[in-house]
Amino acid sequence: MTVAVPEPLLEIEDLSISFFTRAGEVQVVRDFSATIMPGEIMGIVGESGCGKSTLALGIMRGLPAGGRIVGGRLIFKGRDVIFMRERELRQIRGKEIAMVYQEPMASLNPAMRIGKQLMEVPRVHERVSRREAWERSLDMVRAVGLPDPERIMQTYPHQLSGGQQQRIVIAMALLSKPSLLILDEPTTALDATVEAGIIELIKDLSHRYGTAMLFVSHNLGLILEVCDRVAVMYSGEAVETGDVRDVFERMRHPYTQGLFRAIPRLTADKNAHPLIAIPGQQPAPRERPKGCNFGPRCPHFREGLCDAADIPMVAVDAANAHFSRCIRIGEIDWDAPPQAAAAHEPIAPGAPVLEVEDVRKYYQENGNGLLAGGTRVVKANEAISFDAREAETLAIVGESGSGKSTLAKMLVGLETATNGRIAYRRTEIQDTPVEERDRKTVAGIQMVFQNPFDTLNPTQPVGAQIVRTLEKFRIGRTAGERRDRMLKLLDLVKLPPSFANRKPRQLSGGQKQRVGIARAFAGNARLVVADEPVSTLDVSVQAAVTELLMDIQRSNRTTMLFISHDLSLVRYIADRVIVMYLGHIVEQGTTEQIFSPPYHPYTEALLSAVPLADPQATKRRIVLKGEIPSPVDPPSGCPFQTRCPYKQLVPDKLCERELPPFRDLGRGHRSLCWLGDDVLGEMRPVIE
Repeated sequence: MTVAVPEPLLEIEDLSISFFTRAGEVQVVRDFSATIMPGEIMGIVGESGCGKSTLALGIMRGLPAGGRIVGGRLIFKGRDVIFMRERELRQIRGKEIAMVYQEPMASLNPAMRIGKQLMEVPRVHERVSRREAWERSLDMVRAVGLPDPERIMQTYPHQLSGGQQQRIVIAMALLSKPSLLILDEPTTALDATVEAGIIELIKDLSHRYGTAMLFVSHNLGLILEVCDRVAVMYSGEAVETGDVRDVFERMRHPYTQGLFRAIPRLTADKNAHPLIAIPGQQPAPRERPKGCNFGPRCPHFREGLCDAADIPMVAVDAANAHFSRCIRIGEIDWDAPPQAAAAHEPIAPGAPVLEVEDVRKYYQENGNGLLAGGTRVVKANEAISFDAREAETLAIVGESGSGKSTLAKMLVGLETATNGRIAYRRTEIQDTPVEERDRKTVAGIQMVFQNPFDTLNPTQPVGAQIVRTLEKFRIGRTAGERRDRMLKLLDLVKLPPSFANRKPRQLSGGQKQRVGIARAFAGNARLVVADEPVSTLDVSVQAAVTELLMDIQRSNRTTMLFISHDLSLVRYIADRVIVMYLGHIVEQGTTEQIFSPPYHPYTEALLSAVPLADPQATKRRIVLKGEIPSPVDPPSGCPFQTRCPYKQLVPDKLCERELPPFRDLGRGHRSLCWLGDDVLGEMRPVIE
């Protein structure tokens, strides 16, 4: 009996996309080819600027002004989308091919209720009645796992969390039952636990509805967890494609290997095995080298061979459709370990630089037309106690709304504490806002922000901005001394002197972050609060900036508070870890203690949400239900009890009635939990 082979849903053949500017044509995507079968999830991965999002928009024929498909074929269900007229495109956009963007509010109308926006999809595409559109929209809200669907339908977008908004956008995309769903970085701005829920949702919906998906991401762990096949892109080209596990286990392009070596592995040691960043930068489309685009950054580059002509895709394993754009694929020892970066001696922490004792931060929120009922209290931080020692990295992790940033603002003086004690080098600062702090304290406690562009003046050269900081801290007696100090700071963050004359718009994201770090250390900072300093950067740039921070810490014996939701990076960089939830510290200890059982139930869920870019690792799935409660109306008892999967194991509803005391689990490992020794003793590792 002959078995029918399904036809490809989408065939991309040698697709090329260019943007036409006053300076001429700029080719962004070059000769990209891929095939997506019905029900298959294909991943596109690569650094920023490699052409991932342009490719996704090209498939939708939704390129911005100046963008044009200049070559190739784009066959969707047997028809070439490139030659479709606008009227034909309107019939398939949103109905046959739908797209979910990175920022959900880009797809939602802030002035319309959610229900009305969802109902528009079946009413426009299928001309159904209002009643049927309402019922179908309600069913889809249930399908994407949102609580109280009737209430959700009546809300406005701003009344939903980021994770809920993203689920609504996915529901909107699926309402027309598309054959192909394109997801462009759909979880980048979300917490790890929310991201885990969205990923489970995407996989479930793909299986349930048979929807094929194109999943665009720079996160290799997500690609491994979600996708069946993958294409690795570099400088507008696919450089390696194939079955996702085959590619991840048998990487056959130096760029793919470089991406993996820039990621902290489960067993990585920051002193013995530093991260290896890919040297150099991705070339601009107008500056691509001859031959292999990756050649200038490749450790296996051979002059006269790799730069002789354009490099074709060659088969690694034709049976698994595994291909690589490397001319030396048969000569390289792919199993050879990389040239190791220089190892470092572990730093012995010194005396406490920062002491935080029973600190609370409450805000008064006045009622108005939207918030009737008089004054309400927002409990942002509750009974926070810890210390941070000289030359130590203390990580603070938790979801959005857990109180991490509020705590950071109190440390740098942007907020003052409601109660409790904060001492920097034995001087109490909890009641002193930054404008009233002495110059030495302001210089000693500095912050590195998540988005460096927001903290840099776009009209001033970066050198002048660093000099301005030196003037504020009265470092250097003359303009010449301050300029010398500025150049030394640029050298400290591994930027050449010529960058002093560049404006922020002339720098990459990683370079701007280096300038932010240089400015933070201008006053010889002793305590640096790093708030998600690498979360917006590509993995290779992230590795370089992370190693830079640790190099400066080693040379200056700086204390670093590292705020992050990336637990893979936290495991690599931190000496000790604080886990926060709804304003409380729920667990703290050494990194080894936090990443090994017994866990606080919230910590266990956070670890389960970490996407792992390691085919050999196994992980237990723990997807938290519900949202983090509001600090205006926190639950009684344990702050985590509304989402805790272990609550029923504690008798007499104790979790709902009383706040648990901090429990000492040994050697400084503490947990805010009512669970008994019998339950804690049976906990298994989340990641193996």
